Amino acid sequence: MIQKIKGTFDIMPEEIPTWRFIEETARTVATRYGFDEIRTPTFEATELFRRGVGDTTDVVQKEMYTFLDRGNEGRSITLRPEGTASIARAIIEHGRCSDAMPLKLFYIISCFRCEAPQAGRSREFYQFGTELYGTETPAADATSIAVADALLRELGLPNIKLHINSIGCPECRPNYRAALVEYFSAHEAELCPTCQARLKTNPLRILDCKSPICHKIAEGAPRTLDHLCPACADHHKGLTEALDALGITYEVDTAIVRGLDYYTRTVFEFIAEGIGAQSTVCGGGRYDGLTEQIGGPRLPGIGFAMGITRLIMAMEAAGITVPGKQPPKLYIASLGAAASMKALQLAEALRNDGLYVECDLVGRSLKAQMKYANKIGADYTLILGDNEIETGRAMLRSMKDSAQEEIALEELAEKLK
Repeated sequence: MIQKIKGTFDIMPEEIPTWRFIEETARTVATRYGFDEIRTPTFEATELFRRGVGDTTDVVQKEMYTFLDRGNEGRSITLRPEGTASIARAIIEHGRCSDAMPLKLFYIISCFRCEAPQAGRSREFYQFGTELYGTETPAADATSIAVADALLRELGLPNIKLHINSIGCPECRPNYRAALVEYFSAHEAELCPTCQARLKTNPLRILDCKSPICHKIAEGAPRTLDHLCPACADHHKGLTEALDALGITYEVDTAIVRGLDYYTRTVFEFIAEGIGAQSTVCGGGRYDGLTEQIGGPRLPGIGFAMGITRLIMAMEAAGITVPGKQPPKLYIASLGAAASMKALQLAEALRNDGLYVECDLVGRSLKAQMKYANKIGADYTLILGDNEIETGRAMLRSMKDSAQEEIALEELAEKLK
């Protein structure tokens, strides 16, 4: 038997109501804050992610699905591993850098990374995210965080904690990088092989290593906040003041650095308790140099992405359920070929009136049809036979209390509404 590819998953009909609830809530919240939806291609030129996400990141080095384009020999293309670089490319390509600012966009997309599958981490995954371009103010950072906070609250998620940090800018980052290299070089032999390589290429990523030994060593590393230039320090202070003004509780966590090279200054994560190791349900930050890195004009930005699967895990852990599929308003049972055709016509007319109606499609007996109507939870049943077709009247039965009344078939829509 052919099975799904490892690291992917099927979303079955009974699961769809939860997905739709999250997606519709996300769209509602984003729209309330003035964000417009954008959709970009599933695959892009590989160079976009190499330049945007960063050559030294795990995403680019280990996790991207990259292949040669059969339609353009020699061109390398990649299934998108994240959304921000694609949207930055779209903004530049469509000339939106000259639009009135701020430019506020949101997306709901699938992404692809070749990772070891585990709870909350898959090779194809789904994200809701926002991008706010054209301003460097701390108020923009606070607004981006507020959107995420509002969505998590409207989903009903308890025990979600916001962690924030600042990782500086190109002006102050070199000094901090030097301090990290000096500190971690004294512990190089103790670091995991991955972090030994990061020491030479991207020492900031050592702070985010999940190895218990590396994590313990990182606890004594220099803090980002102690190496910020005056402008970055002022920006971070402005963010905390804005969050205080909005009443959004946060924790300053200097271990947060995020995994992509385009981040500058503000980085943040929302952490959910009780869902295991993959507890980050939302991550984001500022990326003021991204558009320049991929060949466009400078356009400062701030945004986040939420993993929908992890949101579902957090909702399940909190005992949050959403209404399932609505049952049919009416099931039309039929006796004989003529009645079966009449049931099909009547069901179609009622559906055109906006009602959810079912009728027999598999040739069940009348008894089996009534059992099926009960199984699918129909509110009412109607039995059609030759007599009902001739008179234009039939018995409408409530499945809740078995009450019955005779009704003209042309009055069904009005009665059921």
